[in-house]
Amino acid sequence: MRDTNIGVPWSHVGVSVEETIRDMNAQVDSMPPDEVAIRFHHRLVSVHPFPNGNGRHARLAADTLVVGLGEKAFTWGAGDGLVDAGPVREAYLGALRRADEGDIVPLLDLARS
Repeated sequence: MRDTNIGVPWSHVGVSVEETIRDMNAQVDSMPPDEVAIRFHHRLVSVHPFPNGNGRHARLAADTLVVGLGEKAFTWGAGDGLVDAGPVREAYLGALRRADEGDIVPLLDLARS
Protein backbone atom coordinates (compact mmCIF):
# COMPACT_ATOMS: atom_id res chain seq x y z
CA MET A 1 0.00 0.00 0.00
CA ARG A 2 1.24 3.48 -0.85
CA ASP A 3 2.10 6.04 1.82
CA THR A 4 0.64 8.98 -0.08
CA ASN A 5 -2.66 9.72 -1.73
CA ILE A 6 -4.04 12.56 -3.83
CA GLY A 7 -6.78 13.07 -1.22
CA VAL A 8 -6.33 12.30 2.44
CA PRO A 9 -3.39 10.14 3.57
CA TRP A 10 -4.15 6.44 3.09
CA SER A 11 -4.15 5.90 6.84
CA HIS A 12 -7.05 8.38 7.13
CA VAL A 13 -9.26 7.07 4.30
CA GLY A 14 -11.46 4.89 6.53
CA VAL A 15 -12.08 7.63 9.08
CA SER A 16 -12.65 10.22 6.34
CA VAL A 17 -15.23 8.04 4.60
CA GLU A 18 -16.98 7.42 7.94
CA GLU A 19 -17.05 11.18 8.61
CA THR A 20 -18.43 11.79 5.11
CA ILE A 21 -21.24 9.30 5.71
CA ARG A 22 -21.97 10.74 9.16
CA ASP A 23 -22.14 14.27 7.74
CA MET A 24 -24.41 13.09 4.90
CA ASN A 25 -26.77 11.45 7.39
CA ALA A 26 -26.95 14.72 9.35
CA GLN A 27 -27.71 16.71 6.17
CA VAL A 28 -30.59 14.51 4.99
CA ASP A 29 -33.11 16.29 7.23
CA SER A 30 -31.93 19.82 6.51
CA MET A 31 -31.05 19.95 2.78
CA PRO A 32 -32.74 19.07 -0.50
CA PRO A 33 -31.85 15.55 -1.75
CA ASP A 34 -29.82 16.85 -4.72
CA GLU A 35 -27.65 18.99 -2.47
CA VAL A 36 -27.09 16.17 0.03
CA ALA A 37 -26.02 13.80 -2.77
CA ILE A 38 -23.77 16.34 -4.49
CA ARG A 39 -22.05 17.33 -1.24
CA PHE A 40 -21.58 13.60 -0.54
CA HIS A 41 -20.10 13.15 -4.03
CA HIS A 42 -17.71 16.07 -3.58
CA ARG A 43 -16.48 14.78 -0.23
CA LEU A 44 -15.91 11.26 -1.60
CA VAL A 45 -13.89 12.67 -4.49
CA SER A 46 -11.82 14.79 -2.09
CA VAL A 47 -11.07 11.76 0.12
CA HIS A 48 -9.87 9.97 -3.04
CA PRO A 49 -9.88 6.44 -1.58
CA PHE A 50 -8.79 4.63 -4.76
CA PRO A 51 -5.81 4.99 -7.11
CA ASN A 52 -8.24 5.25 -10.06
CA GLY A 53 -11.99 5.54 -10.58
CA ASN A 54 -12.75 7.92 -7.72
CA GLY A 55 -15.04 10.12 -9.78
CA ARG A 56 -16.94 7.15 -11.18
CA HIS A 57 -17.29 5.67 -7.71
CA ALA A 58 -18.46 8.98 -6.24
CA ARG A 59 -20.96 9.56 -9.07
CA LEU A 60 -22.39 6.06 -8.61
CA ALA A 61 -22.65 6.63 -4.85
CA ALA A 62 -24.35 10.01 -5.40
CA ASP A 63 -26.78 8.51 -7.89
CA THR A 64 -27.62 5.69 -5.49
CA LEU A 65 -28.09 8.17 -2.66
CA VAL A 66 -30.28 10.61 -4.57
CA VAL A 67 -32.48 7.78 -5.87
CA GLY A 68 -32.75 6.44 -2.31
CA LEU A 69 -33.91 9.91 -1.27
CA GLY A 70 -36.71 9.75 -3.83
CA GLU A 71 -35.25 11.68 -6.76
CA LYS A 72 -34.12 10.62 -10.23
CA ALA A 73 -30.48 9.69 -10.83
CA PHE A 74 -28.24 12.49 -12.03
CA THR A 75 -27.39 12.85 -15.72
CA TRP A 76 -23.89 14.29 -15.14
CA GLY A 77 -23.84 16.33 -18.34
CA ALA A 78 -25.05 13.29 -20.28
CA GLY A 79 -22.35 11.16 -18.66
CA ASP A 80 -20.40 9.88 -21.65
CA GLY A 81 -17.85 12.68 -21.66
CA LEU A 82 -16.79 12.47 -18.02
CA VAL A 83 -14.09 9.83 -18.34
CA ASP A 84 -12.37 10.94 -21.54
CA ALA A 85 -10.87 14.38 -22.13
CA GLY A 86 -13.34 16.83 -23.59
CA PRO A 87 -15.70 19.68 -22.74
CA VAL A 88 -17.99 17.72 -20.39
CA ARG A 89 -15.04 16.43 -18.36
CA GLU A 90 -13.51 19.92 -18.24
CA ALA A 91 -16.82 21.33 -16.99
CA TYR A 92 -17.01 18.56 -14.37
CA LEU A 93 -13.44 19.18 -13.16
CA GLY A 94 -14.10 22.93 -13.09
CA ALA A 95 -17.25 22.34 -11.05
CA LEU A 96 -15.28 20.18 -8.60
CA ARG A 97 -12.70 22.97 -8.23
CA ARG A 98 -15.48 25.48 -7.53
CA ALA A 99 -16.88 23.09 -4.92
CA ASP A 100 -13.40 22.92 -3.38
CA GLU A 101 -13.70 26.69 -2.96
CA GLY A 102 -17.14 26.37 -1.33
CA ASP A 103 -19.40 26.96 -4.36
CA ILE A 104 -21.42 23.77 -4.88
CA VAL A 105 -23.86 25.29 -7.42
CA PRO A 106 -21.84 24.50 -10.59
CA LEU A 107 -21.58 20.86 -9.55
CA LEU A 108 -25.31 20.72 -8.76
CA ASP A 109 -26.04 22.26 -12.16
CA LEU A 110 -23.74 19.87 -14.02
CA ALA A 111 -25.19 16.85 -12.25
CA ARG A 112 -28.65 17.71 -13.55
CA SER A 113 -27.56 18.84 -17.03
